[in-house]
Amino acid sequence: MRRLNWFNLGGPTKVFFKPNTLEELIFFLKNFSNSLPIKVLGVGSNTLIRDGGYDGVIIKLGKNFSHLSKLDDNTVISGSAVLDKQLSNFAIENSIAGLEFLSCIPGSIGGAIKMNSGCYDYDISKCIVSIQVVDCNGIVRTIKSEKINFFYRGSDLSDDLIFLSGTFKGKKQDGKKIKERMEKLLAIKKKSQPTGVKTCGSTFKNPTNQTQKKAWELIKEAQCENMKIGDATISEKHSNFFVNQGSATSNDMENLISLVREKVFNTTGIKLELELQIIGEKK
Repeated sequence: MRRLNWFNLGGPTKVFFKPNTLEELIFFLKNFSNSLPIKVLGVGSNTLIRDGGYDGVIIKLGKNFSHLSKLDDNTVISGSAVLDKQLSNFAIENSIAGLEFLSCIPGSIGGAIKMNSGCYDYDISKCIVSIQVVDCNGIVRTIKSEKINFFYRGSDLSDDLIFLSGTFKGKKQDGKKIKERMEKLLAIKKKSQPTGVKTCGSTFKNPTNQTQKKAWELIKEAQCENMKIGDATISEKHSNFFVNQGSATSNDMENLISLVREKVFNTTGIKLELELQIIGEKK
């Protein structure tokens, strides 16, 4: 599993299934009679897999879930395996504004919908029209956005749903202006976030109630930025980005996360909530 996530960490999964078509996915869901838990993995940009691996089924959606098409002049349908930046680029090519923030998010559309991904005052809830999903019984349905309660980095959608596609709406605008705005966002990201390292991005959510401070500010306030366990470290560029410098284990990373969380709580009284997803069994 280490090749399927950005930390390059983690043990094996009991069952790995990569359907290339919706029909293959539905057939699997209807006929897989095992009681093992099922988890869908996108590009692994927000997931820490424990060293003992995952005692269940990992589903990674294949090529037919990477489709992109225009529904009308300002509306796009995207398969859930499409990369966020691919959807952003497709929107720019078709002079559709409002999706350029996705160029800064290193994941796929399915994961972006599930966690209401966002940055720089934009998020999925502001541009999603509807989603297509399949449940664990192989039943496909469409859910309109007004039926979904989106909130900061999440929604009330069931964990049993597998996201197939999303319909997104923007505004018609000159492509050159959209590209300029996207390049500004990317420049901000490049200045403040590490690149070319083994990281899964933001580890903790920003607190929404107790303080106006961001998670990275609280980590600095607690003087955690130089902490490390083995090769699990904290980025010098952004203290909410945890990095595998080469030979870290998942256990190292999880212990570092727990240590930082504890120190921030002891220093500030604020308990940071994970944005990163941790799955699997400890070794």
